[in-house]
Amino acid sequence: MKKINLLVVGLFVSGALSAQNINKLIHETNVTRLIRTLSADSLGGRSSLLPGGIDKAAAFIEAEFLKIGLDPPPGATSFRQEFPKERIRRTGTTVTVDGEVIPAENLIVVSNQEKVDWNNNASVREITKEKNFMRLAFGMMEDSTDKLVLVDASHEPLFRRAQGYYNRIRLLDGPPKTGSVVFVLGKTAATSYQVQIAQERERFMMTNLVGMLPGKSPARRKELVVFSGHYDHIGILGQVSGDSIANGADDDASGTTAVIELARYFKKLKSNSRTLVFAAFTAEEIGGYGSRHFSQQLNPDSVVAMFNIEMIGKVSKFGKDAAFITGYERSDFGKILQKNLKGTAFTFHPDPYPDQNLFYRSDNATLARLGVPAHTISTDQIDIDKFYHTVDDELETLDISNITRTIQAIALSARGIVAGRETPTRIDKTKVR
Repeated sequence: MKKINLLVVGLFVSGALSAQNINKLIHETNVTRLIRTLSADSLGGRSSLLPGGIDKAAAFIEAEFLKIGLDPPPGATSFRQEFPKERIRRTGTTVTVDGEVIPAENLIVVSNQEKVDWNNNASVREITKEKNFMRLAFGMMEDSTDKLVLVDASHEPLFRRAQGYYNRIRLLDGPPKTGSVVFVLGKTAATSYQVQIAQERERFMMTNLVGMLPGKSPARRKELVVFSGHYDHIGILGQVSGDSIANGADDDASGTTAVIELARYFKKLKSNSRTLVFAAFTAEEIGGYGSRHFSQQLNPDSVVAMFNIEMIGKVSKFGKDAAFITGYERSDFGKILQKNLKGTAFTFHPDPYPDQNLFYRSDNATLARLGVPAHTISTDQIDIDKFYHTVDDELETLDISNITRTIQAIALSARGIVAGRETPTRIDKTKVR
């Protein structure tokens, strides 16, 4: 009986000390350092399809994991979890309409073909002034026929936005589409046209960063708790006031920072009964390929919970000291977290944006579909966030205090799950899509 009482007292004291020291172990200075590095111009917006910036970000995260003292996954010799993909890069474009050479800034090319050579032999479509550019453009890109699409000049703002996305190097995934689409801005008629496009395919490696803290309890060591965020962003966009780098400070340098800081925090506590996995995913922005590969490397039945952290850089709809959890109603994950925050000012809420389908739009989705209580924690007001996926998502737009308090709240709210005292209910696989 004495042993049991001492254990209870020990757990209570450990929890009290954990809460007491949180401000010392997770503080704004380090949070700022991490986000500033991950969102720097020198990383070029961290596109997962372009070499350079994404590689620098991976090397930085790897160095942080090493400095903290994490272990690589079992059987691995490093934190790098690599997997091959294929991309296609445009090497030449010439488009002439009625004898006029169209400048590159007025073109969007969407094609998986290495060579496109049209001489009045593709269909010509129009997106006129009164039409919905985005809806029609998306539909045309899904069509398998070759098309030259003339876009009225009134659609220039949306054309520029789409151009920054579709004119980039593209990932080839699944069977290649046979059709190519070339959008031309500012032309309303085409009596004759010629299109020559040259592209090259290349194999390359994508990289997740995965580190672990083995569980202290032999009985709980095989049970995994995952903390994750994605470190890629959307790269280079069309210039806005001389700036073309989409730095992704909130999306998702803030979440990646949280993962690193949580790893540092739990490493210092040395009290995790369950094994903790810290993952920085690549390619979330282009289809979640990093988290998909990660999910294939483990048994989902061994994952007790997943804390996916996405965009915590601004005050939430619920005010300061508050965040929301996607899929809140699908397990008791959120209730457990809130219970562990009793006595603090911080609160977790159900996702207030159900129409945005956020539960399936982040890296928690793959494991959630496999029954894992995998949820995303965020503070972003996605319906009114004017910096989302723009060149203005920079460090200066963030509330560092809000980020720090959110990371601290996640650390405290996870205590029962990390210690093996609490286990969230599984997500019903029959009710996910």
